[in-house]
Amino acid sequence: MSKLILFHALTPIHTRVFTAVVGASLSKPLHSRSPHLFSHSPPPLSLRRRLSLRAFDDSSSSSATKPDESNENGAVSAPEATIEAENAKAISTDKDYPSGEFQFQEAGAWKSFVVKLRMLFAYPWERVKKGSVLTMKLRGQITDQLKSRFSSGLSLPQICENFVKAAHDPRIAGVYLQIESLNCGWGKVEEIRRHILDFRKSGKFVVAYAPACSEKEYYLASACQEIYAPPSAYFSLFGLSVQASFVKGVLEKIGVEPQVERIGKYKSAGDQLARTSMSEENCEMLTALLDNIYGNWLDIISSTRGKGREDIEKFINEGVYQVDKLKEEGWITNIQYDDEVTSMLKERLGVEKEKKLPMVDYRKYSKVRKWTLGLSGGKDKIAIIRASGSISRVRGSFSLPGSSIVGEQFIEKIRTIRESKRYKAAIIRIDSPGGDALASDLMWREIKLLAASKPVVASMSDVAASGGYYMAMAADAIVAENLTLTGSIGVVTGKFNLGKLYEKIGFNKEIISRGKFAEVLAAEQRPFRPEEAELFAKSARNSYKQFRDKAASSRSMTVDKMEEVAQGRVWAGKDAASRGLVDAIGGLSRAVAIAKLKANIPQDTEVTLVELARPSPSLPELLSGVGSTLVGVDQTLRTLLQNLTFSDGVQARMDGIMFQRLEGASNANPIFNLIRDYLGSL
Repeated sequence: MSKLILFHALTPIHTRVFTAVVGASLSKPLHSRSPHLFSHSPPPLSLRRRLSLRAFDDSSSSSATKPDESNENGAVSAPEATIEAENAKAISTDKDYPSGEFQFQEAGAWKSFVVKLRMLFAYPWERVKKGSVLTMKLRGQITDQLKSRFSSGLSLPQICENFVKAAHDPRIAGVYLQIESLNCGWGKVEEIRRHILDFRKSGKFVVAYAPACSEKEYYLASACQEIYAPPSAYFSLFGLSVQASFVKGVLEKIGVEPQVERIGKYKSAGDQLARTSMSEENCEMLTALLDNIYGNWLDIISSTRGKGREDIEKFINEGVYQVDKLKEEGWITNIQYDDEVTSMLKERLGVEKEKKLPMVDYRKYSKVRKWTLGLSGGKDKIAIIRASGSISRVRGSFSLPGSSIVGEQFIEKIRTIRESKRYKAAIIRIDSPGGDALASDLMWREIKLLAASKPVVASMSDVAASGGYYMAMAADAIVAENLTLTGSIGVVTGKFNLGKLYEKIGFNKEIISRGKFAEVLAAEQRPFRPEEAELFAKSARNSYKQFRDKAASSRSMTVDKMEEVAQGRVWAGKDAASRGLVDAIGGLSRAVAIAKLKANIPQDTEVTLVELARPSPSLPELLSGVGSTLVGVDQTLRTLLQNLTFSDGVQARMDGIMFQRLEGASNANPIFNLIRDYLGSL
């Protein structure tokens, strides 16, 4: 049986066929035994230091334009004016929804008494000394899933919940954040930053310590009241860049010929395989994404520092790395080591020098129940289902709990909500580049059925494109962060002709077949025959048409209007909102507010959020938590192993747009290592 594999940064070269489709596909496979592998892929790129788009992924870049309109003077408006009109329309729509802004209220006498009483009966691991400082080390990967007590790493929902609890906890005097290199997208950074600002409304302090800081880390630290750094700190605020890798020349040297069929003016999923340089259309789209991220960074930092945007950009262009210069220009509060910051906090809180500063860390404070602080919510319940990772119909052999979206399990949760009278509404929290198109469609159907019985709101994190966006379309409203990556509605498909490679290594393959197209995917030792190439192209066009039309119907847009924003383009959240792909800009709190609105629950009424994907301390998780220590099986290797277990099926994947440091790009690309190793063995 012929097998297929999607090409992206964590996937090895397979000796059969590859197919990638940007945008969810509803097409039938070309052959019952060897269907396409479809993937929704954004552009192949990396933003230096902050934005990295993994190799072998695509996105297209189509400027969604509207018919020319007249300005006040009767002249035909320029494209810029059209975009401004679109943005104004999006803002107007956005204002139709409640903001969900955090409102801190001091606890009354009775509530304070109840909270203190509950604390007396709290579990030992929930005990916190009065006047404690909550410390959290924000570095490395941050997942959108909840973590069990046996899991390592950081969890976005638990980080945010800790801020909410700490704001209301009379035992917590302030927060001390140690911020280092982050491996997450800008959507999660926006969510954390919002919670820092919300926490400050409580009147408590929040202090940041940044020993290693680039644009993303500083963006987060800038929300704190004070920023400290050691004299030897690594500061690299040099701006952002985009890079794209192309391996066509490498493939030619080893005798591999990619045969790529592009559908969509800006499709570029196969460019890394079929081109040696970036296309003009892809460059246009990547430039727009980069401008969005960099422009947003400049605006926020200039507002935070009280400086002009031009002054911030000028400072960045000077290439400043000296910590003393940063202090002189007001970018940091002071130059101090960690122990000096701790001593400063002791003095601020009136702790004697010979005594330790009372602290509670992220892991312990995560065990403090909201009930203890009187934050358990009201009688009305809203269900939250978290959908993170790639999409598959069934759990793979190497899949770990919470590492991907398993269609069967997700559908069970959706049906539980639909059949239960406990929940007034549901929120689907999405952080996914897509995956199996059939699974995406089945989940879309179940979400649609749920939305017919009770309100459903989709909340997007770092990325919700292709299969991820496919799921979101079924909701009553879609909420995204300013820089959430969304869209990716386009198609690219193809296969590898390995004839020359087989000739070089002395390998021969012969096929006996029945049926005109029986060898369309099985015969990788030769290129497509004309009729096979035509069938492949027709199938790709049909897949694109079905996804585009379904997206248009879901978003109440005409097909022509959807075509303007489709063609494989990946949009930043705020641009997606201005083009009708997203309804409102914000985080989970705004999604909750919109869900309350649609469920006819007053905004000032507290609700109970019920997580239907709470972690369980399973054996795989236990082994995963200590795996890197015991056997060196890190996340990259686990992902690589997972992709080695092929399964037939159409894919709706948008692998590729990942935010990571440039220094780690080579380690995040096993495929290049495999090619290098192979060339070294010739």
